[in-house]
Amino acid sequence: MRDHNKLKAFALADEVTVLVYRSTARFPKEEQYGLTSQIRRAAVSVPSNIVEGCARESQADYLRFLTMAFGSLRELRYQLGLSNRLEFLGNHDWSLLEPKIVETEKVLNALIQALRGA
Repeated sequence: MRDHNKLKAFALADEVTVLVYRSTARFPKEEQYGLTSQIRRAAVSVPSNIVEGCARESQADYLRFLTMAFGSLRELRYQLGLSNRLEFLGNHDWSLLEPKIVETEKVLNALIQALRGA
């Protein structure tokens, strides 16, 4: 088994999730069960899939969960961009979140590519 706490990808994904929860707390109340919920689920899915993948015995399972985490991260990036365009997410929050998501994508993708090459 792998220790997810040793992965930079996990630390970044966890940081993104905390930022997402803080940022979406200010979303309109009518979006509580809509976009807010969807964004939070996607955000939590990223570190959760990394953790679950680390708990798997096989390399193939580990890679599959990391790939799911990457997909959730891309989904999250779109949803937050949409929220910014809809003016639910302020420019300040977007300017904090977007570079952190891009960094997380790069680190997670590098991990996935390294495992595929191994």
